Amino acid sequence: MSTLTFLGTGLIGAGLAQAAAKRGDTVVAWNRTRSKAVALVPFGVRVADSPGEAVAGADRVHLAFPDDRVVEAVLAECTDTLGDAVIVDHTTAAPRPTAARAVRLEAEGIPYLHAPVFMSPQMCIDARGLMVVAGPEEVYRGVADGLAAMTGKVRYVGERKELAAAYKLFGNALLITLTAGLSDVFTIAADLDIDPKQALGLFDDFNPAGVFGYRGKNMAEGKYAPASFELTMARKDVRLMIESAGDRALAVLPGIAERMDALIERGLGDDDMGVLSVDAVAKSS
Repeated sequence: MSTLTFLGTGLIGAGLAQAAAKRGDTVVAWNRTRSKAVALVPFGVRVADSPGEAVAGADRVHLAFPDDRVVEAVLAECTDTLGDAVIVDHTTAAPRPTAARAVRLEAEGIPYLHAPVFMSPQMCIDARGLMVVAGPEEVYRGVADGLAAMTGKVRYVGERKELAAAYKLFGNALLITLTAGLSDVFTIAADLDIDPKQALGLFDDFNPAGVFGYRGKNMAEGKYAPASFELTMARKDVRLMIESAGDRALAVLPGIAERMDALIERGLGDDDMGVLSVDAVAKSS
């Protein structure tokens, strides 16, 4: 068993700390709002009065904060008492500041891994979901078993310091976009007097995630030859969607229409609608 410190015990940090204590690890917690850490005492977690006190004697120090600013502020309070502990940062953070932090800590001799998670609070308690890890391979190998115990799957993406942060943003971008798209589906349904549960029922038989298997691969390779859905036809459908929503507010469709119009104006209307990504992935020859 290990001695673990959890700095930041919001929904994610609290779930991870609770699960670690249940597995038999010695767990110390600190949170800026003390009551959130105290709530973990019934699970066998000891509450520290400061970050410096919390990390003393730890094998691993797990961070789970709202953003880079808070991470930096808390680290400034505890680096003197870290000892040989490995910092495992689960914060959803910006890639470039994460890389800069990793470089600075490495120069100070402090082992650091960035390890954001795709896990709900309950998944943290149940050790399910995905953890994406970037950082020095030697450091990762030393804690790999411990990280594997915390989640359903660990994906080590290598030593490029900002890569896990980028992957976390990629995943959340799709989660947010899909949620906004579903909101627009319900908005259109509302104006057409269709029950939202009935609208959602379409996706029992139609799985839009299949787009990753064909259009996504072509987009990543810069292949936009018309296959099944030309941009001009997709733009027509977006017009129908917006019109069908009446005067109701839409989350993403108006912005998509604006992007499509700009690309059609550039003469790309006959390409597959995957050409939406052409400014990021140029057309292949």
